[in-house]
Amino acid sequence: MTGFLIVLTLAIFFAYCGMKIGPMYMEFYSVKQALKGIAEDNSVASSSKDQIRTLFQRRLEMSYASYVKTLNVLKFENGQNGKMMVVDYERRETLFGNLDVVGKFHAEQVLPGGGASD
Repeated sequence: MTGFLIVLTLAIFFAYCGMKIGPMYMEFYSVKQALKGIAEDNSVASSSKDQIRTLFQRRLEMSYASYVKTLNVLKFENGQNGKMMVVDYERRETLFGNLDVVGKFHAEQVLPGGGASD
């Protein structure tokens, strides 16, 4: 009986950790999908940075990415393949007490048609 309780306790602990960590990665997947969707849009090549940021925010709203939506994380950088959209953020979730799980996320996508104008 003691062995069963130990295994059950470990299973519950790992399930709890999964419930805290899983949504962070699901939201990051939504961010990557939003960047990919913007890059596939033909009208982005002639759009300004503000218009692209608005598109990004709308795509995040559709995918219920509420944490990233509150941050202004979309940046534009010059990369080897041209202009790039870069999202770089950190998310912290409390497990219990003073113990936190920290996730650092980084996604980038090349802008089609040479990128956004200012």
